[in-house]
Amino acid sequence: MALSAKLTLRQTHSLMMSPQLMQSIQLLQMTHFELTQFIALEVEKNPLLNFANDGEAGGERGDAEDGEYAHQPEDAGADDGTDNREDPLSSDWYDNGGSASTSRLNDELDANYTNVFPDDGAPQRLDAPELVSQWKSMPGSGEGADYDLDDFVAGQVSLRDHLAQQIPFVLPEMADRLIAQNFVDQLDDCGYLQADIVEAGERLGTSLAQAERVLATLQSLDPPGVFARSLAECLAIQLRQKDRYDPAMQALVENLELLARRDFATLKRLCGVDEEDLLDMLGEIRQLNPKPGSGFEAGVSEAIMPDVVVRASSDGGWLVELNPDTLPRVLIDQSYFSRVTKNREDHAFLSDCLQSANWLTRSLDQRAKTIMKVASEIVRQQDALLLHGVDCLRPLNLKTVAEAIKMHESTVSRVTSNKYMLTPRGLFELKYFFTVSISAVAGGDSHSAEAVRHKIRALILQESPEAVLSDDDIVDMLKKDGVDLARRTVAKYREAMNIASSVQRRREKRALAKVAGF
Repeated sequence: MALSAKLTLRQTHSLMMSPQLMQSIQLLQMTHFELTQFIALEVEKNPLLNFANDGEAGGERGDAEDGEYAHQPEDAGADDGTDNREDPLSSDWYDNGGSASTSRLNDELDANYTNVFPDDGAPQRLDAPELVSQWKSMPGSGEGADYDLDDFVAGQVSLRDHLAQQIPFVLPEMADRLIAQNFVDQLDDCGYLQADIVEAGERLGTSLAQAERVLATLQSLDPPGVFARSLAECLAIQLRQKDRYDPAMQALVENLELLARRDFATLKRLCGVDEEDLLDMLGEIRQLNPKPGSGFEAGVSEAIMPDVVVRASSDGGWLVELNPDTLPRVLIDQSYFSRVTKNREDHAFLSDCLQSANWLTRSLDQRAKTIMKVASEIVRQQDALLLHGVDCLRPLNLKTVAEAIKMHESTVSRVTSNKYMLTPRGLFELKYFFTVSISAVAGGDSHSAEAVRHKIRALILQESPEAVLSDDDIVDMLKKDGVDLARRTVAKYREAMNIASSVQRRREKRALAKVAGF
């Protein structure tokens, strides 16, 4: 077969991923915080985009202030003396000049307060308009503005600030303070020291004995247990401050792994105590704080803002709405575009900006509509959950919702990622409503995995120390409720919820019952 070059025409259909389409997909899976940052960057680099709420709020605020303070009412009187109405109090208490009458009153009533504090200088006179203007200049005090409670909240004290206030009183030497500051910088959020004393001493050029002495001093600070390098050391520090670190308690602290396994027989032998003393020691251990630094502010906590709000409607159904606080509001300045495009040099640039702005607004509108469709279908599918609770959570997957709203599964997956719904039952992530299906007994309606886990947790919480449920007992009780589940699946769900086995729970419940009896 001879090889030759030739020209041919071919017509094909293919899906092209344009930059605009990629931007729409990215907007769909963004959280509220990410979306706000993205739109702020777009408004900054696109001169045709503006925040709608900022412009409208500013205009209303300016009009209100001008209308209220720009002029005085007509019957307020004028300073030029054109108003001849006589004030009945003016002749008794006030003169036009004001100084003579004030001096006469001060002499007659012995109330001369003009020079009570001569060292402070002349008193400053503030008229009412000045006070009003000062009050209005305060944050949140303008006409129609709301107070921001965050402006009145005291600042949170961090663990490092709390320790920095105590170090100068226990370490007078500057060299010791430098070592202490290095140890403070290596504390984690729980108050544990994440540093090697030997390496820290070599890096700071000090001896190991001095570093250990500084660390021992720091471990006496408040909160008790801070600067510990392990859980055992943290508990030991707190017990020493309470003068309860005797040899028996030391043996208990040094064998915390046996306490975690509920091996009380071995603990009694190692500590050399009987069962009654061991229960008293366990009660003291439970009163200690394993995370001494957790009570301090570690960072700024951000509140979760729901993207969808579900309320009960008057007709017995559910009203699904988008949260207006999470909806971005941007406007395209068409008047600015028409004014500036008269210059041919700027026409191409502004045309691209206008096209990008139009695409952004359409993408945001499409994002809101897609979230609304998915949320409405979830509410329709999980109506029993909103009415009766988690026990009635139905099994649901992405394919079911995608087929109902005629969209692709990947679109539904992007919508439900990091989106939250506020319902009368609480705040849920949209992913929470999607659970796998568990078959029912005798071919009945299937159950969701989350509802089954909730039933297992409820059964274990209701058990008594004399009748602790094994995994086989839980399987039998679930079958009575119509749930067909294997024993190994029950064990897997129990371990995923950090629930101990029946043997360990029996030991713990009996120990707790004896402690409560004392």
